[in-house]
Amino acid sequence: MLEFSTDPAAVDLDWLHHRLSTDAYWALGRSRERVQRLVENSLPYSVFRDGSQIAFARLVTDRTTFAWLSDVYVDRSQRGRGVGKHLLDRIMADADDWGLRRMALATGDAHDLYRAYGFTPHPKPDQWMEKNWPSNPA
Repeated sequence: MLEFSTDPAAVDLDWLHHRLSTDAYWALGRSRERVQRLVENSLPYSVFRDGSQIAFARLVTDRTTFAWLSDVYVDRSQRGRGVGKHLLDRIMADADDWGLRRMALATGDAHDLYRAYGFTPHPKPDQWMEKNWPSNPA
């Protein structure tokens, strides 16, 4: 049975840091300090099986109008078992309860998964901008 938590204190930082910094293409080399800060400054979603963390995601959100979904990771040993779908079900239920207007994300390889939850390419990419700091680490 899967257990969910949004308590930052429940996150297994050793597990999360190792997985993100060595196995997540978007966070390779991310320091433990940065992982700890992202947990502290976001709404973390942890998934546990038999007391061990097996998945993670986080929202950067005001819980009113907007959220950025980030760092979605399912342990390789748990992929293909519906864990990611259960995690997204929980996140999307919270977003519905809050009445969000928009949720954004970036993905390099999970378009089909997110499409199933209603995500689409941005209809006005000419209006969205970003600023990058390439000298900052993952």
